[in-house]
Amino acid sequence: MFDLFRSRDKAVRILLGALLLMVAISMLTYLVPNYTSGASTSDVVVAEIGNDTLTLPEVQKQIQNTVKGRQLPPQILPTFIPQIVDQMVTERAIAYEAERLGFVVTDAQVADGIRQMIPSLFPDGKFVGTDMYAGFLAQQNVSIAEFEAEMKRELLGTRMRDVALEGTIVTPFEIEQEYRKKNEKVKIEYVKIPSDKYKAEVQPNAQDMQDYFKANKYLYTTPERRNLAVLIADQTKLEAAVNPTDVDLRRKYAQNQETYRIPDRVKIRQILLKTQGKAAEDAQVKTKAEGLLKQIKAGGDFAALAKANSEDPSSAANGGTMPDWLTHGQFSSPEFDRVAFSLKPGQTSDLVKVDYGYHIIQVLEKEDGRLKPFEEVKAELASQYKKEQASNMMQKISDKAQAMLQKDPLHPELVAAALNMELVQANDVEPGKPIVGVGPSPDLDQAITGLKKGEVSQPVALGGSKLAIAVVTDVVPPRPNTFEEVQNNVKDAIVQNRLTLAVQKHATELAEKANSMGGDLAKAAKAMGLEIKTSDEFARDGNVEGIGPASYVADAFSRPDGTVFGPVAGGGNTLVGKVLAHAPADMSKLAEQRVTIRDGIKGQKGRERNTLFDEGLRNALVKQGKIKYHRDVIDRLLANYRPS
Repeated sequence: MFDLFRSRDKAVRILLGALLLMVAISMLTYLVPNYTSGASTSDVVVAEIGNDTLTLPEVQKQIQNTVKGRQLPPQILPTFIPQIVDQMVTERAIAYEAERLGFVVTDAQVADGIRQMIPSLFPDGKFVGTDMYAGFLAQQNVSIAEFEAEMKRELLGTRMRDVALEGTIVTPFEIEQEYRKKNEKVKIEYVKIPSDKYKAEVQPNAQDMQDYFKANKYLYTTPERRNLAVLIADQTKLEAAVNPTDVDLRRKYAQNQETYRIPDRVKIRQILLKTQGKAAEDAQVKTKAEGLLKQIKAGGDFAALAKANSEDPSSAANGGTMPDWLTHGQFSSPEFDRVAFSLKPGQTSDLVKVDYGYHIIQVLEKEDGRLKPFEEVKAELASQYKKEQASNMMQKISDKAQAMLQKDPLHPELVAAALNMELVQANDVEPGKPIVGVGPSPDLDQAITGLKKGEVSQPVALGGSKLAIAVVTDVVPPRPNTFEEVQNNVKDAIVQNRLTLAVQKHATELAEKANSMGGDLAKAAKAMGLEIKTSDEFARDGNVEGIGPASYVADAFSRPDGTVFGPVAGGGNTLVGKVLAHAPADMSKLAEQRVTIRDGIKGQKGRERNTLFDEGLRNALVKQGKIKYHRDVIDRLLANYRPS
């Protein structure tokens, strides 16, 4: 399909955000319980959607990707897994329905999506080749077929959802109401209740602390700890030891010449006048474009005219200049491509009509394609060669280390010496805590979770191009803490609990006192020895100095002037406020914000509609027998994540 990478459909570019998770899938699978060995295909199918299947390995990968880096407690995973399965089924269901209704995503559009998502595969506009593409995805534990199938599903789903969005109607009344809401401002005075003021009244005595400890002993335990021998391989050191010969590099150069071929390319500036959605105004737009072209041909300032008139958001502010060199296939239409490459530097095109408007193109620079000579890319070749060789060595070291440790877990120092790995002895390692000599590593933390004495972890990628394998040399069981060990923690917990109640009590007292004084918050605050402040005017999406986001005091917008409100908790503070004045929206600026507000409402309605659509479609296909869940497989999957 990569012969089609020169094709391009500009609209596809906006459809790719949801696919980024696929590229981020971890290299490691140690989080995922593996019980599929020897199982038949039916044993690992989680759900059937039409002729498609959602398999257990796919779900396991998604679970791993979802929890990676989030430090989620293992005990809550069974709650998330059914949601993950439903979401993955829904994505396939939407793609199934889209194809049934006649929606099509071509290989060319998938190829264009990959170009936009992973530009590193296209240095200077040229595809690096299937081998490097496959290698890149393999590092993410994804095959080409899996990646492209997922992308196709996402594109189909986005097109289906776009249909729902296009049918969304926003009324002028809704736009006006949203504008008023967005641009209305309010001014308040407020009193923050300082917790420090009441610390003296919430201090516990010795008996309080003993009673609290006895009632909450389950909160105070030293968790299970592990003693580890961690073997670390450093790819950077391995790279430094690799010394490729000219023969090696020339062979690599010959095998990958297309990678170093610079295609024909141009730098341009342009003016775009859009006709999309304005078919009735086509003639007027064309007349305006012809006028601009006439001015340019007569010596007019192209940059100034572009800034004042161009409707291309990516270039107008720069006088129409596109930010990068452009190659064949990167333009929005074949006609644009043909004209841009037919001009000489300094030449300006006639009007170029495309589906969505009129272009005026001026070529600034132009370069013919060429093959970079060996000497020009020798350093780059050497760097790539070293990385590839070191990466292969890392894999071999990882495999050997794991095999040797599993055979003889009692002598990790011999394995480290044999494979030239660094050995770190780390004792009393607790879940979620940095490992001495290694540092914080959520991946390694997860890899050793549940391992018994003598067991070996899966390989784990560390920062700085390092890889670690750990063997558990001992397991120290959890134990309850003594009161003496945690008495400071106990005291802090009591003080914090009591302070929360005290602050709430005094805040309520302040609000009641202010209301009893006819709404005089300043007088009530003074009587209680508290400080009152007055805010500037702020909008709903603004910030209030001394408080934070206006959302903390959103109550103020719905209350009449002079009203006392609160207590309000937010931003680490508890406060009582009083509405001083509302400033209505300036309706004279509604026209200039109308389109933005309309699009925002439309987007929100579309998201709400899509949520209902997704769930409704999935349920309908289940009833029709087009979706079949394999509950036994799901139950076995959940069992692997439930605490034993």
